[in-house]
Amino acid sequence: MGVPRPDEARGVYGISVAAELVGMGVQTLRLYEARGLLEPDRTEGGTRRYSAYDLDRLRRIGDLLDAGLNLAGIGMVMDLQDENTQLRADKEKQPWLTTASIPASRSPKRTSSSSKPRSTRC
Repeated sequence: MGVPRPDEARGVYGISVAAELVGMGVQTLRLYEARGLLEPDRTEGGTRRYSAYDLDRLRRIGDLLDAGLNLAGIGMVMDLQDENTQLRADKEKQPWLTTASIPASRSPKRTSSSSKPRSTRC
């Protein structure tokens, strides 16, 4: 029997450790939280606790910043990524979605007034 893996969603890292692990400043992590880009767990006393999931999210934020996005754009991209992840998880829970297909007889047909290729000039 192997060693159990910790839950990736469980907040275990303090803010200074999390900042060091992702190569960011503590104030930067606070800024990202204030902007709604992540939401670390809190202890009963209010201390932030970052999970492995939070650290991955912080790394993605850094990658998107390096790609030239601003924080508002990063928020939109990450919301879409989260929604996509959720949709994929929901799809895996519904086996009928993966086996359902549209019969070829119902697929849209192309209609053309001539068999000659259309010009692409503007």
